Amino acid sequence: MQIQLNTDANVQGRDSLAAWVETELKNKLPRFRDHITRIEVHLSDASASRVGETDKRCKLEARLAGRQPVAVSHDAAKVADAFHGALDKLLRKLDGALGRARDAHGRDSIRGETAD
Repeated sequence: MQIQLNTDANVQGRDSLAAWVETELKNKLPRFRDHITRIEVHLSDASASRVGETDKRCKLEARLAGRQPVAVSHDAAKVADAFHGALDKLLRKLDGALGRARDAHGRDSIRGETAD
């Protein structure tokens, strides 16, 4: 799983932030490791001069092997809160997208098959 971090000019601590983001993603997404080829993380701060507003945004885009990408975003007052909110949304979305490919007993679902 490849991780790519993109930030705007208003987000501080790029190197330490990249290490933290990578650790968090690897800790939260181990069960999807075989399905995700790349995750793009976009962090931005719409108004760097104002404090206390929900102007920090995190967009996560997961590239899945053999499937369409899954994207989510979350806004918060802090970069960490925006990231964790987006990560929670991504987990739910991946559970839904990849969970439908298998039935309740762990067998491949007919939904995953294509017509010949």
